[in-house]
Amino acid sequence: MPHSDGTLSITVNGAHKRVNAGISIADLANELGLVPEKVAVERNMEVVPRSTLADVCVEDGDDIEIVHFVGGGDHDRG
Repeated sequence: MPHSDGTLSITVNGAHKRVNAGISIADLANELGLVPEKVAVERNMEVVPRSTLADVCVEDGDDIEIVHFVGGGDHDRG
């Protein structure tokens, strides 16, 4: 249930955060500076399919873990 100011209390990667009610997981990823197409998300210990991130809204009390993929590394070891 949203707070009187229209926000929700959630946990993202172990940190408490307030977000606007009605925000999708894709929007949350964008707010965090992440590209939704390049993240894996677990919401309340259940994996959220990447294809549904824009459709799944965050709810008050959600515990969300977001892992983002980082490219790079030293591939020239010859």
